[in-house]
Amino acid sequence: MAESPAKALRRILDSPGVHLGPSCFDALSAKLVERAGFDYCFTSGFSISAARLGLPDVGLISFGEMMDQGRQIIQAVSIPIIADGDNGYGNAMNVKRTIREAIRAGYAGIFLEDQVSPKACGHTRGRKVVPRDEAVMRIKAAIDARKESGSDIVIIARTDSRQAVSFDESLWRSQAFADVGADVLLIDALASREEMKAFCRIAPSVPKMANLLEGGGKTPILNPTELEDVGFKIAAYPLSLMGVSIRAMQNALTSIKGGQIPSHGSIPTFEEIKEIVGFNSYYEEEKRYATSTDHVSSQNGTFNSSKE
Repeated sequence: MAESPAKALRRILDSPGVHLGPSCFDALSAKLVERAGFDYCFTSGFSISAARLGLPDVGLISFGEMMDQGRQIIQAVSIPIIADGDNGYGNAMNVKRTIREAIRAGYAGIFLEDQVSPKACGHTRGRKVVPRDEAVMRIKAAIDARKESGSDIVIIARTDSRQAVSFDESLWRSQAFADVGADVLLIDALASREEMKAFCRIAPSVPKMANLLEGGGKTPILNPTELEDVGFKIAAYPLSLMGVSIRAMQNALTSIKGGQIPSHGSIPTFEEIKEIVGFNSYYEEEKRYATSTDHVSSQNGTFNSSKE
């Protein structure tokens, strides 16, 4: 029997070392993550909102749109995928539905935050969090929904209170999330290595996640050895794939506008592109269902019904 996505993710969490996870935003970026040899992958609400809607991650993308994008991503790869569950899309009862739908979609894990609605993107201004008791009840509701579904989806409890309130508040909430059964803890926008160390000291038996926002976020970008020494188990890189995609497309458009194609080395060959998106594997599978009847010729466009 195949290992469930959640079980695969739990195996990663139980294994030694720190485990790095890029964040994808569509099926193709997820396939590239898997081809690069990563054991698991996050989804990025920031990047999905940008790619799917061309809009900022400020609560404009809907629950249904996020779940639809997630299903496409999950179906494209075999590695465990962790959902960006935002704030659960409402109160504790909304959180329970979010968890049930994430389980049906095939997610291995999901992180949930304690922001108000509409939410703000991490590391940006304007973040506000719900009161302590409501934040804790969201995580309790998520765990209850998991139990009621007979699932082992990994619940990652995130607090945005470091930026919205104080560092001490974020530590209190993280401990409270651990006390009600969260599987992994995340404080977003930790501002120093010292804060990262203090976070990793609380609830020592619960794995910690680092959210390493590239290109100017508030959290120091530590290398894997440093992350492990501090005490982190998993680390997300939320904008690398979206960021380099934006820059590559801008450069390509500049070249085309100047009457040229992108420079050699900045674009894969057509054969490489076909391999990445799956043409070759499709052709191999297609052979299993070949018949003796010839079809339309690719050379002359004619149809021949004669037998070989």
